[in-house]
Amino acid sequence: MSRVCRMNLKKVQLFLGIFIVVFLIVIALFGPYLTSADPIAISNATFSPPSSQHIFGTDALGRDIFARVLYGARISLLVSLLAVAIGVSAGTFLGLVSGFFGGIVDKVLVLMMDAMYAFPGLLLAITFTAFLGQGIKNVAIAIAIAFIPTYFRLVRNQVLSLKREPFVEAAQVFKVPLWKIIFIYILLPIIPTLAGILALSIGDAILTEAGLSYLGLGVPPPTPDWGADLSTGQHYILQDYWWCFVFSGLAIFLAVLGFALIGDYLSEEKL
Repeated sequence: MSRVCRMNLKKVQLFLGIFIVVFLIVIALFGPYLTSADPIAISNATFSPPSSQHIFGTDALGRDIFARVLYGARISLLVSLLAVAIGVSAGTFLGLVSGFFGGIVDKVLVLMMDAMYAFPGLLLAITFTAFLGQGIKNVAIAIAIAFIPTYFRLVRNQVLSLKREPFVEAAQVFKVPLWKIIFIYILLPIIPTLAGILALSIGDAILTEAGLSYLGLGVPPPTPDWGADLSTGQHYILQDYWWCFVFSGLAIFLAVLGFALIGDYLSEEKL
């Protein structure tokens, strides 16, 4: 009975995560159709509390917070998906090369990745963002660089295990093309393992992007961004203008939670 209950709870977890992620994608795609307010338009209605006119209220510049949350979803998803795509591609490629060919290439890559892995992801992203500058592409690249060591180590370990399997050794004996051995016999079996980490990485990327924007290193203002709005709103915590920071913070929390629930489910299913 307990096992059945646990399976049902895991399914609820998965469906809840999917619901949150789909909801996030919908508001990111159709945000402009869900509100008529301009997210960067300044007005005299500063610090207006939530009402029928301004569902989430307005901030210190009179900007509609509901519109900024909707448009901010687009920025967060775009940056996080781009960052994860770059990080996964680079980390997987380097992991395949390092694990399959070994030798001096393997030693050099392992030393480089271990050096990068020694730094916290956010600190590494801050370093590269400060070097590259602000902007969606630069922030995505900075976050991606922080993710590369994780995927490199995961893929390399899997490759080292798989290349000793009889079917891989047999393929080499029968002169199967190298590209086919790497991509079909080694990469394809790794993909299910990557799936859970991938979902978790998207949530981590959203959190990292918000952290960079919170520190003023993300997308430049007045672009709607959850992290930047949270940073601005924190100044009014003691002034009873709670709506200036609650809704942007809640958006970050829900987005990270959705991908975390999916990633956790996929990781456990793989195990």
